[in-house]
Amino acid sequence: MKQATIESGKGIETIAIREVPVPKPGPGEVLVRIRAATLNFRDLIVAKGLIPGYGKTPEVVPLSCCAAVVEAIGEGVTRVAVGERVVPLFAPHWLSGSSPDPRMLGGPIDGVARQYAVFSAHSLCHLPDELGDLEGATLACAGLTAWSALTAFRPTAPGEWVLAHGTGGVSIAALQFAKAMGAKVAITSSSPAKLARAASLGADLCVDYRATPDWAAQVRKALGERPIANVIDTVGDVQFDDNAALLSSDGQLSAIGMLASDFSWARMGQTDVNIAPIGVGNRDQHEAMTAFIVQHCIRPVVDAVYDLDRLADAYRHLESGAFFGKVGVNLL
Repeated sequence: MKQATIESGKGIETIAIREVPVPKPGPGEVLVRIRAATLNFRDLIVAKGLIPGYGKTPEVVPLSCCAAVVEAIGEGVTRVAVGERVVPLFAPHWLSGSSPDPRMLGGPIDGVARQYAVFSAHSLCHLPDELGDLEGATLACAGLTAWSALTAFRPTAPGEWVLAHGTGGVSIAALQFAKAMGAKVAITSSSPAKLARAASLGADLCVDYRATPDWAAQVRKALGERPIANVIDTVGDVQFDDNAALLSSDGQLSAIGMLASDFSWARMGQTDVNIAPIGVGNRDQHEAMTAFIVQHCIRPVVDAVYDLDRLADAYRHLESGAFFGKVGVNLL
C-alpha cells in the first residue's frame, strides 16, 4: 500500500510517499481501507513545527480526517462489520466526557495519509450512506470542532447571531450547522468570491475585511450593539478585542484557531469574556453531529482534491488560503 510520512517540524518538502506492507488487525482492532482524507490547519502546524513537540518524531503519518471501509476485523470486534463505511475519531481514545485525550491522529500518533490502517474498533464511527467519502472525511476534526463550538458549552438558539471568521473547514461547517439550528450567521473573508459562496450557503451578513478593515464596526452597524451570541474564532488573539466587543452579555467566544496569532484561550483568567476552549470533541458528540447532518440534509464542502502522490501540493494549496471549505485527498 501507499503511505505518506512527514518529518515533524521540518517542512512540507519532507513529505515522502512509500510502499509499505498492509497491516493486520489484532484483537479488538479493525483494518480499514481509507478512501478519502482532508487536510486541516493543524497539519501545517505539525509540518512546520508551529507548536513545538506537537508531532511525533522523527516522522509521522500525517492527516487526521478520513472516510474508510472496514476490510477485516480482529477477534472480539462487534462494533463494526466488514464492508461498513466508517470515520475514525480524531482523538481515538476520547469516547465521552469533557476531558480531551491528547492522543490525536496525524500529530502525536500516526494519521490517515495511507491506503490502509488499523484502528481500535471503539474509535470508529458509522458513516451514513447520505454522505460521500470526501464529505465524510470532513467530519472528524473540522466538522466536530464546529459542532462543539455551537453545542458543547452554550447551545445555539434559533434567531441568535453567530460570527464565523474566514471560509475554511471549521467556519463553513459552523455556517451550515448554525443555519440548520435556526441561527443567523455573519461571516468574514477577504475574497468577494468566497463571500458569495458563503451567501449561497445561507450566510446572512458577509463582510469583506480587506475592503472594510474595521469589520467589527460594519457588523455592529448592520446588527446593532453587542449582537453576537457566539464567535467562531479561528484567527486567534489578534482579533480578541474586536470579537469580545461584539459579544452579547451571555455570548461565547469559541477559541479554536491560530491562523494569524496565538490562540485566544491564552486570555482565559485575564478577562470576564466567556471564552470556551474548543478541543474538537468525543465519540458521543461525533455521533450526535452525524445524526444532525443527516436529519438536516447538510452536505459538507470540499473545494479541491489531490491524489496522495500530490500530497505536498495539497499542503501548499492549504497554505495558500485559496480554498473554500476543505482540501481533500483521494486515496483510491
